[in-house]
Amino acid sequence: MEPQKTNRHRRIRKTLSRLAVFLVAALLLAVLLYGPVATLASLRKVDDFPLYVMHYKGTYFFGYFVKRGIERDIYRITEKKVNPDACTSFAALNPAGDAIFGRNFDWQHRASLLLYTDPPGGYASVSMVDIYYLGLEGMQEVPWTKRLTLLAAPYLTIDGMNECGVAIGQNAVPLRKVPKDSDKPTLTQSHILRLVLDHAKDVNDAIDLIKNYNVRFVVPTHIHVADVSGNSAVIEYVDGELVVVRDGNPWQVSTNFLLSEEDRPSCWRYEKAFKLLEETQGNISQVQAMTLLKDTQLDMIVWSVVYNMSTGRIVLAMGRDYDRVHSFNLEMRPH
Repeated sequence: MEPQKTNRHRRIRKTLSRLAVFLVAALLLAVLLYGPVATLASLRKVDDFPLYVMHYKGTYFFGYFVKRGIERDIYRITEKKVNPDACTSFAALNPAGDAIFGRNFDWQHRASLLLYTDPPGGYASVSMVDIYYLGLEGMQEVPWTKRLTLLAAPYLTIDGMNECGVAIGQNAVPLRKVPKDSDKPTLTQSHILRLVLDHAKDVNDAIDLIKNYNVRFVVPTHIHVADVSGNSAVIEYVDGELVVVRDGNPWQVSTNFLLSEEDRPSCWRYEKAFKLLEETQGNISQVQAMTLLKDTQLDMIVWSVVYNMSTGRIVLAMGRDYDRVHSFNLEMRPH
């Protein structure tokens, strides 16, 4: 073959080789970016409070994160921005035999996100996120230049429910000594909630998962978890120990004092919720549950939410607007 033709063939092969590498790189980049781009593109506003809804596509690498845990420094700023005394939650059975979990998030922020997730190797869930901590306070529109921070939304879980019928929330309580085991990774309470939503199939499973981690509280809380079978427990940290508080009744209420302490302060919200649930033996409908949340709200409230752990129906009121209740659904696993 003539030298000129040989050189031309070499140049063509080199060009085709480079093109192939470029196409493979472009394909890999497209695969990597599909999840984040599709996630951020799914954002939509459903209430002017505001309330947004977003569907997270693909992984948020939580499995890798929980193996390493967190360091305190990254949460120093957040510590100063949390309400130290807020929120009410309760678990009960309604007349149809469905398990429900109701919760008020009492605070002053106006930046909320209903987040759907379905991580590889985990359970699908829906959760509420306070996106104030992502710098999106009061925004009536979130431009693409500001949406990137929303990819961190799964790490800021306030309450939620997964497809197995496990619901969970956190309520502020006085600070007590928290156990510290150097052999365990450390997570914040919002990470603990994400852990449970992603991997717990019932209350006992949730407790077993939580026991594997130290908890670093951004603000002191106890954790209320319930499941579709009607089980409920409040997890507290007192005197350097993890304490699990269960209730023999078909309901359980949690507000802002430690249930495990003998000397419990008076709380009108706890007493009101407990009295109604006692009178009905925990048999309240999802509509009645929302009314109970309305009756136990504080002056400053972000949302009231009722999760139906049997059907997957979520009803949600923003601020104090109980005349406009939003309804959403999560597809549940067969029980």
